[in-house]
Amino acid sequence: MLLKKKEHPKEKSELHPRSRHRGRYNFEQLVASCPELKPFVRLNEYNDASVDFFDPKAVKTLNKALLAHFYGIKHWDIPQHYLTPPIPGRADYIHYAADLLATSNKGKIPTGNKVKCLDVGVGASCIYPIIGNKEYGWSFIGADIDPLSIKSSESIVNSNTQLKENVELRLQPNPKHIFQGIIKQNEHIDLTICNPPFHSSLAEAQAGTMRKIKNLQQKKPAKLTLNFGGQNAELWCEGGEARFVENMVKESQQFATSCFWFTTLISKAANLKSVLYSLDKAGAQTIETIPMGQGNKISRIVAWTFLNKEQQKLWRESRWK
Repeated sequence: MLLKKKEHPKEKSELHPRSRHRGRYNFEQLVASCPELKPFVRLNEYNDASVDFFDPKAVKTLNKALLAHFYGIKHWDIPQHYLTPPIPGRADYIHYAADLLATSNKGKIPTGNKVKCLDVGVGASCIYPIIGNKEYGWSFIGADIDPLSIKSSESIVNSNTQLKENVELRLQPNPKHIFQGIIKQNEHIDLTICNPPFHSSLAEAQAGTMRKIKNLQQKKPAKLTLNFGGQNAELWCEGGEARFVENMVKESQQFATSCFWFTTLISKAANLKSVLYSLDKAGAQTIETIPMGQGNKISRIVAWTFLNKEQQKLWRESRWK
């Protein structure tokens, strides 16, 4: 029996104004861009076209269709059980990061491949470089501690012409480091981005997934299914998000004049206070907290720079003109 058809808003107003994902999914267009999606599209209980978001294969194929349709990516795949990122949220991070750069450039977003970004934890999907290069023409360094993630992202880059000249992958040789071993001597990075591991242990990550599924299904799940996937290093690290970001802040001091804006996602509001304290202690010249909202989830980006106003001016004049 069909339920009364839902009235959906025409736009997802919580997403960034420049997001390509503010409208509802047009499955006819998505299937045209990626025929592999067709077997997964079905009418839901409200008689709306949809996919089963509890099916990892459906979620992965939907991502493949979104990347093909909106970003011109014709060849994209990730290894089994690796993180399938929710693309609208990742796109929002890129757009808000672009706005941040604009605040340091008299309101104009710097574009083109002279703008170099470092994606800390690029993962197997290469998602931030794909979106950032398509939207603003930026070039990227994608860093990760996992060789298979690097190999997967390299395959995506090498299979898509527009990425080949604009994305470089680097393996982090020491998992205790973040920028050391990645940023080279005399290299200048305009922006770093990071989606840090959320949980502090595998057990915590699994418990969080169980809660998420239970809330969505309104019943206790029979078994754990990571519909968006995720390897250990993608989901958790010792000390969780707070410890990871605090280590990032400390290490960023060593590269104070090598990077204009350091940024990271902070998913847990409770971690914000300690992160801001660490930044103040580290001597950051400017600190910004940028709120983001996707549906019922509220998140934020924390950004900082060690450059003073004169150094910022010299950077802007030498790199963004």
